[in-house]
Amino acid sequence: MNALLKAKSAYSAAKAPTRTTVDKEYDIVARSTQNLLAAHKTASADKGTEGFKVLTEALHKNRKMWNIFTADLASPDNQLPQDVKDNLFYLAEFTRQHTSKVLSRKANVRALIEINMAVLRGLRSGAT
Repeated sequence: MNALLKAKSAYSAAKAPTRTTVDKEYDIVARSTQNLLAAHKTASADKGTEGFKVLTEALHKNRKMWNIFTADLASPDNQLPQDVKDNLFYLAEFTRQHTSKVLSRKANVRALIEINMAVLRGLRSGAT
């Protein structure tokens, strides 16, 4: 590789757009929401064990995401306004309880999808 190609490759990474924390959070919530939507479709089409297994895996990943968010919210380094933290803590607790109901087949996953979509709208609008 000659010097010109090395120089170009050394700076090519700098051309990539800088991703913010909000962008990363958006991607994580979007991925979890897509998983829930796909699992909901699968479980609706396949009422048997396999459909429920797919839904269970998506619910577990969604709950794990919310647990991570909760830990971050509780961190003294988290700079979100307290009212936003309080609202997110509430949503995390609702998600935890509702997930248990879905796993017990006492509730539908739709509320969890709607919560994630509301969070996505908030992240996209730049709400803090």
